[in-house]
Amino acid sequence: MNDYERLLLQNKAWSEEKFSFDKKYFDRLAHQQKPKFLWIGCSDSRVPANEITGTDPGEIFVHRNIANMVVHTDLNMLSVLQYAVEYLKVEHVIVCGHYGCGGVDAAVSSKSYGLINKWLRNIKEVYKTHQDEVDKETTHVAKVNKLVEFNVLEQCQDLIKTSIIQKAWKQRNAPEIHGWVYGLSNGLVNELITIKPDFNAIHPLFRYEDSEL
Repeated sequence: MNDYERLLLQNKAWSEEKFSFDKKYFDRLAHQQKPKFLWIGCSDSRVPANEITGTDPGEIFVHRNIANMVVHTDLNMLSVLQYAVEYLKVEHVIVCGHYGCGGVDAAVSSKSYGLINKWLRNIKEVYKTHQDEVDKETTHVAKVNKLVEFNVLEQCQDLIKTSIIQKAWKQRNAPEIHGWVYGLSNGLVNELITIKPDFNAIHPLFRYEDSEL
């Protein structure tokens, strides 16, 4: 059996199991989605949002990229963010990194990865900002993991700099922004920060006037 054929068989078994426990399960999913959470996570295959949070399909709206980045020129991420915040009206946006992140590891090095260098540069900028603290770590693993944490914190800050989040804060006092790091070695989430709707949390240079929201 080919690997992809195994996936199809497992999908069938999953569908039959769900249907056997709840005959209306797929009817409800097909009707609408009302997630309370937007998850901005890493593309790493070992960090599945629903599994590590124990949630069902429909509970978390998910966007993933290398190293869970919030890049202001990334129309893919911005489109997901706007849809989740303005149309789905999520109450929480979670940026979830993970220890041992390969993207962060690559950004710490001087090795060239071709086109990926363009993306890694965003992580390198975070490293540059926090290099003194990161370089205090005595091992490479610890250095990468410290940068993983700083990266999550910076992406949370980049979220509240967007007019999308600021508009939602003004209109409905939501969503909250959360920064998490997932541990591959123990399956546990380390909560780093929660930012509640508060314009004082945004540097004045990045606050938008009402007419620009």
